[in-house]
Amino acid sequence: MSIRTAIIGYGTGGRVFHAPLVDATDGLEVSHIVTANAERSRAAAGRYPQASIHSSVDDLFSAGGFDLVVVTSPNETHVPYAQRAVDAGIAVVLDKPLATNVESARALVERAEAAGVPLTVFQNRRWDGDFLTVRALISEGALGDIHQFDSAFEWWSPKLSDRWKDTATPEDGGGILFDLGPHLIDQALVLFGDVVSVHGELDNRRGGGADDDAFVSMTHANGVRTRLWMSAIAPSNRPRFRVVGSAGVFEFSGLDPQEPQSIAGMRPTDAGFGVHQDGRAATVRRPDGVVEEVELQAGRHLSFYERVASSLTRGGAIPVDPRDSIRGLEVIRAVR
Repeated sequence: MSIRTAIIGYGTGGRVFHAPLVDATDGLEVSHIVTANAERSRAAAGRYPQASIHSSVDDLFSAGGFDLVVVTSPNETHVPYAQRAVDAGIAVVLDKPLATNVESARALVERAEAAGVPLTVFQNRRWDGDFLTVRALISEGALGDIHQFDSAFEWWSPKLSDRWKDTATPEDGGGILFDLGPHLIDQALVLFGDVVSVHGELDNRRGGGADDDAFVSMTHANGVRTRLWMSAIAPSNRPRFRVVGSAGVFEFSGLDPQEPQSIAGMRPTDAGFGVHQDGRAATVRRPDGVVEEVELQAGRHLSFYERVASSLTRGGAIPVDPRDSIRGLEVIRAVR
């Protein structure tokens, strides 16, 4: 029997990421969707006719009939909605960030552990194809000893929108650092472990309620220096990754294709999903001047939900330990 999954929120997170991935995962089904937006309600009902559509979280919990809840609503709602699910004994997937502050994140995780309720965080960028590629190269020692890790996620959006990410204050989880920081910081922590020092720079260039351009530098306990750029106001982008090692420099430009492919209507199980259609490759430049092309692995966000299903049905490990996300929030707190 499939795990009945309720998705709270049907904006970009619910519509582009979570619902298609849940729908494509064996053992999971989209059974409930919560959105107060009438247009999104119609779209959700048309795309997932088997799902019950609810206008509020209160209506969802009153109706019941689900085994897993996915919280992909505005950041300040993550903890209260997750607490409600935990108290009802229902497993939880939380979109990043886990919470808007370290203390509430830690309290939520401890509450879930005490109740014996599975809780994990959607750190889907661990399954971007470019990250899978660079992670494999580092693991194989193909770059030698790593000295510097540069990672950038930037776009060009010079005018403020009315989206909550642009209008919310940092205290409520608004701004680019809370939007992209949980991804880039998590990737660095996965690769290089604990951080011993943090430097940050935050800018507000568009006049909204929160930062729209951020730089984070971290020194890891193993000596690697990580530099992360996040921006909504970059007319041209840095390389997505530039990794300097004693045996070579890895470089790749462009963003993982899974998000635009989903927006365009592709499904996670379609042939070519997660693969750049232009055939682009990464490069490794060696000390002797030789330049090697490196084929990119296919991105596979679907792996996250496959691991969720395995965890809930067969007792496997959850895909992301929420304490990893707490460590990321500690870095964000240090930056602020």
